[in-house]
Amino acid sequence: MLPELIGYHVRLAQMAVFADFERSLGILDLSPGLFGLLVIIEANPGLRQIQLAAAARVDRSTLVPALDKLEARELVERRAAPDDRRSNGLVLTRRGAGLLQRAKEIVQDHEHRIAGALSADERALLVRYLDRLAPEVRQS
Repeated sequence: MLPELIGYHVRLAQMAVFADFERSLGILDLSPGLFGLLVIIEANPGLRQIQLAAAARVDRSTLVPALDKLEARELVERRAAPDDRRSNGLVLTRRGAGLLQRAKEIVQDHEHRIAGALSADERALLVRYLDRLAPEVRQS
């Protein structure tokens, strides 16, 4: 039965991709989740924690410890939002920007490695099909 299940194949692929990702970024001590948070913060300086949680599709109980970890490593700063001092905006530190730049280079190599057997058209098609499996979580 398993060879016929889409979920089974998606899970096997996800396990292989994450294992390679973690091996690749192990030298930087970044998980896929922490990398994703840094990418979103870089693209949206001043983003509030609740907005980051929505963009990363995680709940606050997951987000806060991750942000604490990034802040302890001096990769991210929480700054009072200028329009609401009760709320924090998130920005990368200089150290965070430098680490993220290195991580992006490593992730590009990782992407080439895991998708190397696919043509550009096949890769685009795979992404499109995977998006169709989970339309409610697709990035807008």
